[in-house]
Amino acid sequence: MNATPSSTDHRDHTYGTDHAYGTYGTDRTDRTEPADQEGRTVHLDTAGWGAMPAAVRALVADCASREDRYGPHELEEDLEDVLRTEVHERLGTLLGVPAADTAVVTDAAGAFDALVSRLAPGRGERVWTTPYESAARLTALYALRDRTRCTVEVVPLREDGDLDLEWMARHIDDDVALVSVVHVPSGCGIVNPVEEIGQILAPYRCVYAVDASYSVGQLPVDAGRIGCQLLTGDGWRFLRGPYAVGFAFLAPRLRAAFEDAAAHRPLPPNAAVAGLNAALAHHTATATPDGPDGLAGQGLLPALRAAVEECPGTELITPGRVQSAILAFRHRDLPAALVRRRLAARGVVLWKTVAQETPLHLPRSGATTALRASLGPDTTPQDIARFGRALREVVREETAGAQRPRPARTLPPAATPALASAPAPVPPAGPRPRPSARRHLTLCPTP
Repeated sequence: MNATPSSTDHRDHTYGTDHAYGTYGTDRTDRTEPADQEGRTVHLDTAGWGAMPAAVRALVADCASREDRYGPHELEEDLEDVLRTEVHERLGTLLGVPAADTAVVTDAAGAFDALVSRLAPGRGERVWTTPYESAARLTALYALRDRTRCTVEVVPLREDGDLDLEWMARHIDDDVALVSVVHVPSGCGIVNPVEEIGQILAPYRCVYAVDASYSVGQLPVDAGRIGCQLLTGDGWRFLRGPYAVGFAFLAPRLRAAFEDAAAHRPLPPNAAVAGLNAALAHHTATATPDGPDGLAGQGLLPALRAAVEECPGTELITPGRVQSAILAFRHRDLPAALVRRRLAARGVVLWKTVAQETPLHLPRSGATTALRASLGPDTTPQDIARFGRALREVVREETAGAQRPRPARTLPPAATPALASAPAPVPPAGPRPRPSARRHLTLCPTP
């Protein structure tokens, strides 16, 4: 095959930065409608699924089209520099680590599970987690406990919802084999002090694992400053890449164990890796110096909080002193699913979170379901204003509907019994069967 593409060569060899930004541009023209037009969707779910920039979306579509036409091996050959070098260099720059210490994975939870499945703490050694841990990571930790007979301990919270760092400093020793901390959890916007925790753990032998899925892209994340040995993240949230691709930083001492486990797990699609690479380039080109507060420091978080607080019956779920660009809340009387659907009908997209996503936190706070709004780099003040209006309209209409008296139920006239008819069947004794209905299942954490 020719090293230099000819006019008849179907490959253009432009899947790097030039293709993503020379052809499609770097300006933020993803939205085709003005910010104050009511017909445009207000996307406040960047934490769940960040809307891909136009350049990234076009690149992923083009890769998928070429793979469908010429096959995966041809596409992999075209993307060789991106897959082997470029994406790792961008990840290293983003995370403040050597490119050789990064890995591309399908998702953060899978990468964490892959490494934990190869750890072997001694019987009775301790594993620390926090009340903000996700269900997926807790599942991996409980499997580690059952396999090795280690103990899983939950770091307590202070009254304000922050992790108790003094407790950690008093109880840390070399019996602690693994510490798992989520930087920003999925169910609320607290920012956990991962760098301060790294300083407490640094003199000890434990593996320090940080979940940055909901922080990278909206907050500065420097694995070197954090001092962790494992940092994982998803590429489709605040980085706004395609689905089914994530990343990991691994300290050199963990590389062999991780690669042994990852060899038996699926790899992300090549088109998704190319999309992640383009999303990283877009993030670097368009990111503004927001300081340590990231997206929350752009001034829209107070407006988002005010929009929720001004709506009657709403309650914020905001533990901790430092908040990110994620805001969780609920309504005292209206189901979260109903509010989400009604907002979606008005063109405002939020996420409904349920207790089992963070089973050590939300159930104890008294919430089984909640709503989660998250800012993005393209969120505007007009978006927040429209969200506030829509939320007030939904609550007003649904509250009025709940208070409206229902019409009396009219029973049909009883049929005249026929002569010599069979006696009516007698219902069986015992409790009446409950009608089937969809209800939320709240998982109870194991001790």
